[in-house]
Amino acid sequence: MNRYSCIIIEDEPLALERTKNFVSKIPFLNLCATFDNALDGLSYLKDNKVNLLFLDINMDELSGIELLESSKIESQVIITTAYQEYAIKGYELSVTDYLLKPFTFDRFLKAVNRARENINQPLLTTQQDFIFVKTENRLEKVNLSDILYIEGMRDYRGIHTVNKKIMTLQNFSELEQIIPPNLVCRVHKSYMVGVSKIESIERMRILISNQRIPISETYKELFFQVVNNRT
Repeated sequence: MNRYSCIIIEDEPLALERTKNFVSKIPFLNLCATFDNALDGLSYLKDNKVNLLFLDINMDELSGIELLESSKIESQVIITTAYQEYAIKGYELSVTDYLLKPFTFDRFLKAVNRARENINQPLLTTQQDFIFVKTENRLEKVNLSDILYIEGMRDYRGIHTVNKKIMTLQNFSELEQIIPPNLVCRVHKSYMVGVSKIESIERMRILISNQRIPISETYKELFFQVVNNRT
């Protein structure tokens, strides 16, 4: 079994012990060090490469957010905090997951497994680059790199591309089965977006070609994971 090195940066003693206890229950994690402030943790990371970092946000001198903003962290990062308002900022900084205290062991394990998947994710050497969709009485080829977004329109789905708009009766579930989510990702019950065509993400809204597309709670986690893997 592969073991993955990790460290914890946490200034609350009880929270630190809880995270250490959770780590000890996972056989593929190897806890290398713990720190009660971000400066010492950052110093350690400059000289030591680790696979995974458990990081609190609210700390004296240097916060977890400031650490991520000021340094290039190559480790997978799982934020542990009591403050939900930093979630979007955390995802913008490419964190693997965001755990709100007090989190359960099951939720902790889910985050760790996601980090392990990211670490082990192989580089893709081949990539599907087009699909065929049913429209009127024909099958029409659509280059995935041309898709801006796909919009639900009652019984139809409107596929907006850089060149044209294609109407299809294929539902979102069918489209999700044939389109890799790292290229075109579901973000809402009524929308999928071309990841490479995103211009900006702000306040749970995606801007693509002058269209503002909402991100729903249902699809937020998957979407930001895709974005993080592109960062």
